[in-house]
Amino acid sequence: MTRTLPTFVVAAPIAPDLPAVERVRSAYQRIVSVDRPEVWITLRDEREVLHEAALIDARVSAGQTLPLAGLLVAVKDNIDVAGLPTTAACPEFTFQPVRTATAIARLIDAGAIVLGKTNMDQFATGLVGTRSPYGAVRCAWDPERVSGGSSSGSSVAVALGIADLGIGTDTAGSGRVPAAFHGLIGLKATLGLVPNTGVLPACADYDCVTVFAAGLPLAQRALRVMTGHDPADPRSRRWPAEVPLAAPARPRVAVPRDVDLEVLDPGYRHAFSAYVERLVASGVQLETVDISGLLQAALLLYDGAIVAERYSAVGKFMATGPAGADPTVSRIILEAGTVGGPAVIDDLQALLEARAAAARTLSGFDGLLLPTTTEHPTIADVQADPLGINRRMGTYTNFCNLLDMAAVAFPAGTAAGAPFGVMVVVPAFHDQVALDLAARFLDLGTSGSDVLPDNGIPLTVFGAHLRGQPLNGQLEDLGARFVDTVSTSNAYRLIALDTLPPKPGLVRVIPGQGRGIAGEKWLISPAGLGAFVAALPAPMSLTSVELSDGSWVVGFGCSQQAALDGDDITEFGGWAAYLAACALPPASAGRTGRAR
Repeated sequence: MTRTLPTFVVAAPIAPDLPAVERVRSAYQRIVSVDRPEVWITLRDEREVLHEAALIDARVSAGQTLPLAGLLVAVKDNIDVAGLPTTAACPEFTFQPVRTATAIARLIDAGAIVLGKTNMDQFATGLVGTRSPYGAVRCAWDPERVSGGSSSGSSVAVALGIADLGIGTDTAGSGRVPAAFHGLIGLKATLGLVPNTGVLPACADYDCVTVFAAGLPLAQRALRVMTGHDPADPRSRRWPAEVPLAAPARPRVAVPRDVDLEVLDPGYRHAFSAYVERLVASGVQLETVDISGLLQAALLLYDGAIVAERYSAVGKFMATGPAGADPTVSRIILEAGTVGGPAVIDDLQALLEARAAAARTLSGFDGLLLPTTTEHPTIADVQADPLGINRRMGTYTNFCNLLDMAAVAFPAGTAAGAPFGVMVVVPAFHDQVALDLAARFLDLGTSGSDVLPDNGIPLTVFGAHLRGQPLNGQLEDLGARFVDTVSTSNAYRLIALDTLPPKPGLVRVIPGQGRGIAGEKWLISPAGLGAFVAALPAPMSLTSVELSDGSWVVGFGCSQQAALDGDDITEFGGWAAYLAACALPPASAGRTGRAR
């Protein structure tokens, strides 16, 4: 007999404009009404949380700026929160941390409020959400289906509209698979960008803290708050000098071959094909690539010697035979203890070779678009085949951390009336590119103002590097990001220079003897700015430019002699206005086309 599917409805989040105290009251009312006790391992007392919320409201009323003021957070129970036990979903493992994990502490400092610790696949081993003595976490919209794991409770808390943010971890896809099942955003940053200090390891070299949210801008804001080097984490990483800060205007995106999609459930296969067709129809440049090497690398996580990291994390504890150990988790971890040293070295070499091969496969592409997972099984399905289904579900997620890649998971319509999700996968430190691509595919335009890398340098341009002008591609090639239109103070004059292609020079004069000159502000990486300066032809130079708001930003100038030899076009207020007045295309305007 065919079961009638429940109607999928994303729970409306608590209204964002409510004071923190009201948000907390609404959350606890919703906790009672949805009656999903398996979501939580430890839920904080409402009175304690209300007191904390009142303090946040007072800080906001006093004028403090808190980027996450009053937002409610559900924390996976392998991440420490001082004052709350950490269990990793194993009662006998429970301990009381004295410090809050760095990532969570940063959220709290930004005004977020922790509601409690959430259920999970024990020791973060699984993608299903059923491997816990605290109960299987049921899908938010269909209690007969799995929620996805191992970050099960955190994702369902968001999907039920209780928490604004769910914090999980992702080694094999645990921050992405539950997002796909619930129509959520799941952000998995480059390894090491979000510190793992205070996070119980599953596979220490391949673990990362992740974010669930109903929308991309909020998820990105929270991820930006958590990101940053932590000297206490030996695997913590900083943004490199050459980090790209934006996706190009016309990105080139890879998609897998049909043969690489054969493992998909028929409904998911149809949904992915339909989504790809929709993107192509909207003008996105998609090209098919062979991802069999990536899929083969994914097998190293559980079927190779790298699984020995799981034994290193908690193997000795599991060997004591705790009563609360999940049988499937116990089997995986204890078998990992039989891996020999030479096998680990062999697989680490295989992993290095796989990373090089992946880089070759995706060279020239801005991202790889994939289905997030293969199917959405019922709890009964998983109980009947706990290993086979779990292995299949990680087909497209398992390789990501192994190959040092970042990913953004997001909704992409439905499959047979149920949520269907895809993800954009990018090389390490190209996180902002993935966020931008996801925003475009979600028809959001941009991913928001909370640019993830924090080392971008503001650069102002006033001529041939403006959008639509012939040299703008140089900025795009360097991964620069458009921020806004700007104007200089009234201490500048604009000179049309005798160059090819035509470009203007900005000249500083006595305040009041010039006028505001229209330009654009961009963000560019430190290495990008260096490359830009190194390639800058005479008579151009970079200098500090005063903007109309009184700030000073790096921008273009020119030599005094070039300014004397050129034509003063200050009256037009900007290069684009001058070109329009000349009625000439950008590449052909010059001294002969001036309007006087």
